[in-house]
Amino acid sequence: MSKTDLPLSGIRVLDIATFIAAPFCASIMGEFGAEIIKLENPNGGDPWRRYGTQSGEPDRTLAWLTEARNKRSATLKLNDPRGADLFKRMVAKSDVVCENFRPGTLEKWGLGWEVLSEINPGLVMLRVSGYGQTGPYKDRPGFARIAHAFGGLTYLSGLPGETPVTPGSTSLGDYMTGMYGCIGVLMALRHRDATGKGQFVDMALYESVFRVLDEIAPRYAKDGFVREAEGTGTVNACPHGHFPSGDGKWLAIACTTDKMFERLCRAMQRDDLLAKYGAQKARLAGREAVLAEVEAWTRSMSRDRVISVCTESDVPAGSVNSIADIFEDPQFKAREVLKTIDVPGIGPVTVPNVMPRLSATPGEIATLGPRLGEANGMVYGDWLGLDAGERQALEAVGVI
Repeated sequence: MSKTDLPLSGIRVLDIATFIAAPFCASIMGEFGAEIIKLENPNGGDPWRRYGTQSGEPDRTLAWLTEARNKRSATLKLNDPRGADLFKRMVAKSDVVCENFRPGTLEKWGLGWEVLSEINPGLVMLRVSGYGQTGPYKDRPGFARIAHAFGGLTYLSGLPGETPVTPGSTSLGDYMTGMYGCIGVLMALRHRDATGKGQFVDMALYESVFRVLDEIAPRYAKDGFVREAEGTGTVNACPHGHFPSGDGKWLAIACTTDKMFERLCRAMQRDDLLAKYGAQKARLAGREAVLAEVEAWTRSMSRDRVISVCTESDVPAGSVNSIADIFEDPQFKAREVLKTIDVPGIGPVTVPNVMPRLSATPGEIATLGPRLGEANGMVYGDWLGLDAGERQALEAVGVI
């Protein structure tokens, strides 16, 4: 399949953001055919280039290579009037801008929404910040770790009464916001195609985190219940958590319904447990006793054997995988969840493959994170029509 066959072919995105959230939206769009121009400060570029594990080439860490996939890098100093003018010319020829400066920064440079939408009435602009474009906290700096805390997720993470822990990746909120941002951009493009009118998408990191906390809000509004850290389980179901196996490994078992618990009891050959705790209400009241019985059972076998017995009885169960487990797992291999790309000057780099999976027009990874300014000739010469002398003069003063 050629790039022109992909669903976002013909869409041009200017990614002027840094780190993960807004750039992740652009990365997703690039996997499905959009042309992504990553505009970076000439003085070092996106700091994400230097975050994480070195790849063997300066300013192209493994984190940069995987998350700046399918992008072309050009350098531009946006807070210089000459750079701002060049950016406006690009906006006139583009469909989407992704940015994550603090609210008011682009406006200070003369590049706010009102200015850009007048240049291009069909423009869609993704605006990501810690607290959104409005509200009393809008000027505060924000990172994903702060969003996890402020949005309510960190409070739920860890063992009861102990220090709240990092909920998964420290960047989880960034990725979630990038995905929600991509949904917003695609809906805005759909509206633009129908009406010719663009709009901006306002994303706050903490709101993406808060959105996925299931019933926590309506439950508090109803009866004032404050959900606390739940360790390996959940307040609404039992047994539903992580259990040790006899070979020193861990697995997850999920029994969200009475039917699932009935199947687990059959697998355990424990009709007495089913008789006593068959109803969810009874299991929640006797949580500690139920969990102790299930743990004693899982400890009596290897992890693979427990999962096999559960699978035979149609009980949801799965291994708690390390990345080493993931690289060896046949399901990951069959679905090609990992993809290895040969990067000139660096060698093979293995990254997560494209998501989501489309049956007719699947996305692709054409390249991994680019070198700084590698597309300057294309952007400023072929695209904007600057001759070599003009480009050299702008380079000499650090505008590009």
